Amino acid sequence: MSEKAIQISGLTKAYGRNEAVKHIHLDVQKGELFGFLGPNGAGKTTTIKMMTGLLEPSEGTIELNGVDIWKEPIKAKQLISYVPDQPNLYPKLTGWEYLEFISSVFRMEKDTYEKNANELLAIFGLKDRADELIESYSHGMKQKIAICGALVHDPDILFLDEPTVGLDPKSARNLKNLLRSRCDDGMTVFITTHILEIAEQMCDRIGIISHGDIIALGTMDELRALEGGSAGSLEDIFLELTGDEAQQAVIKEMSEQDSGVSP
Repeated sequence: MSEKAIQISGLTKAYGRNEAVKHIHLDVQKGELFGFLGPNGAGKTTTIKMMTGLLEPSEGTIELNGVDIWKEPIKAKQLISYVPDQPNLYPKLTGWEYLEFISSVFRMEKDTYEKNANELLAIFGLKDRADELIESYSHGMKQKIAICGALVHDPDILFLDEPTVGLDPKSARNLKNLLRSRCDDGMTVFITTHILEIAEQMCDRIGIISHGDIIALGTMDELRALEGGSAGSLEDIFLELTGDEAQQAVIKEMSEQDSGVSP
């Protein structure tokens, strides 16, 4: 039986009478690359913040490699890394100093830290810029150094919220290849993205959340089976399940009218 890296049971976040996340249950296996998708405001980021200990649930439990994130927060956080959709970095540190700081937090051996840092900086094309202040970095470079920082200590579980935003195509491909390799070596990745093509190519399984509820969960073949077994893309399945088809049809029709093309 596969070992569970993430176990969520009855997870709920309420703001007054409004439930942003509604009693969700979810297991993610060790070594799995899991995609968590949903429209804006569906509850994706709220869920990740609860899973990483940044937002206290109203109800429910979260276990990471068997450790309850709210009962044993320090122990659980030693196992994970998190890259939010808008990373908070230290602008007055250089890229290298930032990675050195992260490694010190996790009490890494110097040889291991330097090896990991050099490999990651090379993968993302930052070796020549590692001695420059982060405040001088472009948005894409800041995203890349944040990802390097998340991976430098070899976490058991990596949470990524929209990690490809700001990345050029080469860096996005390098990230995909790196995540696949790390998962094959046993790391677990929990990722959100609006780029459905990336999720379809990368992820072992996909969960779709809408209005705080998980409305679909499975491999691509299993999701297609929900839609009658058609060979549709993840985009087709997503729009069908989240009820956005009518909206997309209106946008398409307006675009065709603007371009003078008959529907």
